[in-house]
Amino acid sequence: MTQNPTAYHTPVLLEESVGLLGIDPAGTYADLTFGGGGHSRRILASLGPEGRLFGFDQDPDALANRPDDARFVFVESNFRFLRGALRLRGVEEVDGILADLGVSSHHFDTVERGFSFRGDAPLDMRMNQRGRVTAAEVVNGYPADELTRILGDWGEVDTPWKAANCIVRARQAAPIDTTVRLVEAVAPCTPKKDEAKFLTKLFQALRIEVNGEMEALKMALEQSLKVLKPGGRLVVISYHSLEDRLVKNFLRSGNFSGRVEKDFYGRSQTPFELLTRKAVVPSPEELERNPRSRSAKLRAAVKL
Repeated sequence: MTQNPTAYHTPVLLEESVGLLGIDPAGTYADLTFGGGGHSRRILASLGPEGRLFGFDQDPDALANRPDDARFVFVESNFRFLRGALRLRGVEEVDGILADLGVSSHHFDTVERGFSFRGDAPLDMRMNQRGRVTAAEVVNGYPADELTRILGDWGEVDTPWKAANCIVRARQAAPIDTTVRLVEAVAPCTPKKDEAKFLTKLFQALRIEVNGEMEALKMALEQSLKVLKPGGRLVVISYHSLEDRLVKNFLRSGNFSGRVEKDFYGRSQTPFELLTRKAVVPSPEELERNPRSRSAKLRAAVKL
């Protein structure tokens, strides 16, 4: 059981993100990425006795971080099921939604979960341990063209076909079932100058595929339009360009292409008013305190 939630995950852009929620003390809110509970605790501190907060997390490890607070409800679920999970609990609308995307420090630091190349562990990467597909199954079972696709799309790896071919050749000799074996498999195509950057992208691509992260984000964003009250706020922290592009386009236009529809009179038809014209990024002080926040981008909008 986790004794120190801060050790589990240090909340990023904490004051900025909760501030942009514009909390109503009597309001109802959803934290889609509970994790160590840092953002949730800050939200609870702004809520009055009538306020409510629903904290989503698909990883049972996060249960240990639940605050002992009658206003808080832990929802053990992927946020892709946002609307259904809330309706199941008698909630049709909320005043605000916060999502701090990506992987918690807990996942990187718990070596046996297989999220990091800086250790030897089974090649797992499932955020939900009941999930069916592991990274080992992706690496050993996907054909070369599918591996090329996910390494290019999800990892934005340069020349992804080279890495895919390295993996295919290596698995023909023996299964790639640990993080070390994967690093060894791609060694022939790993640039010596940017080894850590290349491996970070490789592991990111596999993690996104295993957990269906981009599909889940799209589903949650689309459902946010149905769940948020008029005047309700959506606040999202992303960590790589794929996520940020989806969030930026959706907040701008209500769709993932970013194209703003216009009515007969040429008036823009967008469901949101932006609160952040440019992404908010961590301050130099936060970067020094928490280097893992360096790629964070915060965007927020109000539902019209």
